[in-house]
Amino acid sequence: MIENPIKRRPTRKIRVGSVYVGGDAPISVQSMTNTETCDVDATVAQIQRCADAGADIMRVSVPSMEAAEAFGEIRKRVTVPLVADIHFDHKIALAVADYGADCLRINPGNIGSDQKVREVVAAARHHGISIRIGVNAGSLEKDLQKKYGEPTGQALLESALRHIDILDRLDFHEFKVSVKASNVFLTMDAYRLLSQQIDNPLHLGVTEAGIYRTGTVKSAIALGGLLMEGIGDTMRISLAAEPEDEIKIGFDILKSLGLRSNGINFIACPSCSRQEFNVIKVMQMLEERLEDVRTPMDVSVIGCKVNGPGEAKEADIGVVGASPRSLVYRNGEKSHLIETDQLVEEIESMVRERIKALEDAKSKEIIRTSSE
Repeated sequence: MIENPIKRRPTRKIRVGSVYVGGDAPISVQSMTNTETCDVDATVAQIQRCADAGADIMRVSVPSMEAAEAFGEIRKRVTVPLVADIHFDHKIALAVADYGADCLRINPGNIGSDQKVREVVAAARHHGISIRIGVNAGSLEKDLQKKYGEPTGQALLESALRHIDILDRLDFHEFKVSVKASNVFLTMDAYRLLSQQIDNPLHLGVTEAGIYRTGTVKSAIALGGLLMEGIGDTMRISLAAEPEDEIKIGFDILKSLGLRSNGINFIACPSCSRQEFNVIKVMQMLEERLEDVRTPMDVSVIGCKVNGPGEAKEADIGVVGASPRSLVYRNGEKSHLIETDQLVEEIESMVRERIKALEDAKSKEIIRTSSE
């Protein structure tokens, strides 16, 4: 087994509800609702779908006092930590703090007078909630646009430091920062610069990354590159797609880097003329059937015996394709033969059997430990 070479940048640990961000906490994955916040039922349903996909944190836009009241109702009906997304109006921030927000996404420099900022910070301190500073290349301050001529990493850094300075002067340090852009290189440059200046946790993201496929690629390149350098403590994949898809892709990026586990890590061949079964169809069906699984597990499904045995030996469950029966490996050892035309049903059954065995073993360990 190759040792993971990624060494995370040391950061301050803050709390977003029940989830810790930064320090030695796992890199958290979050998304944002796209329903009308005042439609409480629709928003709660969407948050629950994201939670089912593994979301650690969810963000909800709160553009008005009516939305703030709806946010309070939403807070009562979900368990996942909620970030209230607020722009300009400090009264909305004060309201959602009272309604149970776990974090305020609000830039201190954009909410008016020093007194208004002090009130928001006081509310955050009183309720024990954190703040997220969110700098975006598309909404840089006018003087910075004039100074730099266009969004640059240095411009994003300067904007972030302005907001950070306000909180530092108020002796408030429970905050995280993002410096997002839609350009891969600009995003990476800004985060690298910021990571050298502060020890607060960083929220990663490529803003307005695009539609599902292209946005996924851009996000994987930018965020994957930063994560490999040890930069990043929480992340959102910003897509023109359903929020639960953002959660799944976020975890896929972390799984590919060995930074987080959330469900099955499938190893599957791209398929070729050697395949003894329709690998693509089988994998599509397996992914759909096992979408609910959160137990970390490596499952290898290879269509022929050329690369199949080698991959199967490294997986928790491995299948080497042959006709009419395929060979199954469990924990690196040959186990038994299964009918190739029953692959999907058999693999799903083995996965769920393994999950039950792991859960039973965990329960027995808990009982044993508690009785000692």
